[in-house]
Amino acid sequence: MSLEKADALVIRQVDFSESSRVVTFFSLEFGKFAALAKGAKRLKGPFDAALDLLSTCRVVFIKKSSGTLNLLTEARLISRFQPQNSGAGGGLSSLYGGYYVAELLSGLTEDFDPAPEVYNLAISTLAALSSPENLSSPLIIHFEISLLRLIGLLPNLFECSVCGEAVQTGKKFAHWVSQGGVLCGACRREDFAGVSISSGSIEILRRLTQESAETICNIEFTGKQSEECHKLAVSAITHALGRRPSTLRYIQI
Repeated sequence: MSLEKADALVIRQVDFSESSRVVTFFSLEFGKFAALAKGAKRLKGPFDAALDLLSTCRVVFIKKSSGTLNLLTEARLISRFQPQNSGAGGGLSSLYGGYYVAELLSGLTEDFDPAPEVYNLAISTLAALSSPENLSSPLIIHFEISLLRLIGLLPNLFECSVCGEAVQTGKKFAHWVSQGGVLCGACRREDFAGVSISSGSIEILRRLTQESAETICNIEFTGKQSEECHKLAVSAITHALGRRPSTLRYIQI
């Protein structure tokens, strides 16, 4: 056992007893981990409001041996996620976007696998979702694509996975989900089923991997391009998870 400290984002909570919860964090120093927070359900518990979902906090925990639940000893609030509320449904769109970020972090990362870039991506995305100046859809697509890139699951967006033809402007392609790439029109077959995507949308996906959540406003999407980019990302995410993310039902692109 060892006493550890970390800056961490709360991504999941599960009731453990009448007074305690198991809280899952995604941290800068350790990646994802779960810890038992004794007394967390009490009105005047030892952690105050630091453990609200999507809050960022400084935590101290006892790291137990493999197969044993870690024990949270201290949590101090750094910041709380506050969805922007401008525009019709703006607050809800941002809130559901935050829940989606948490679900993907929970499902697509491994325990105690440090990934500082993933942590920084999540924090910057939640900060951008909190700003009334930003639309939630581009931020969600950016998070999907950037997360896939950082964990090594982003499809090859530069050439056909069968013949090697380079992606060219004005042509249609398909996302070959099982092989993690795209197919040109000549190579597409029924047994290579995939989501159709234009070369213009593929170019946007490439640009997304080079932008941050703060600079995503530099990219202009059409409605069709947003839909195609999101569908490709969701196909890759669903393949990796073995299911569709449950929060997707609330995401409108």
